[in-house]
Amino acid sequence: MALGLGGNEVGHPPAPFAADFARARDAGLHTVAHAGETTGHQTIRDSLDLLGVERIGHGISAVENSGLVERLARDRIPLEVCPTSNVCTGVAGSLASHPFPDLDAAGVLVTVNSDDPPLFGTTLTDEFLVLLHEWGYDADNLQRIALNAVDVSFLPDSERADLRRIFETEFAALRDELRISLAG
Repeated sequence: MALGLGGNEVGHPPAPFAADFARARDAGLHTVAHAGETTGHQTIRDSLDLLGVERIGHGISAVENSGLVERLARDRIPLEVCPTSNVCTGVAGSLASHPFPDLDAAGVLVTVNSDDPPLFGTTLTDEFLVLLHEWGYDADNLQRIALNAVDVSFLPDSERADLRRIFETEFAALRDELRISLAG
């Protein structure tokens, strides 16, 4: 369970919610914030510094600041990225110009998400197909991105480990079925 800050970022900075997030953390809750989608990278910094969040929803404006990208990578702060949604809302001009591959290449712990599937006409499968068809991700990298989401879930450690084993088993079965081997 987590306390999250979501919705329209414009005109709704994180600072007024700092005390609420501190209380949530003190009560043992995880914390997340929607930041850096429709506002710049400072909203991501404020969410990290003022709210102490563990994950960032969207966060694609991080690419505007190399220091922030380095921090996200170093501190393993996950970004929950929604490519189709970002294009539909005009935050990213196109899938070709979307910063997901750059953030991933910089070592940021990215996950792929569908945001609001009925509103944006997408599914999680469609989003993984974006990685495959638009950005050239191979089976190894698709598996890595899927496992990122498992690894950053807020499940208890034993449940997260069990889920990871299930994913790995299913990926192995799918690779066998499709005759795809692991690289290396």
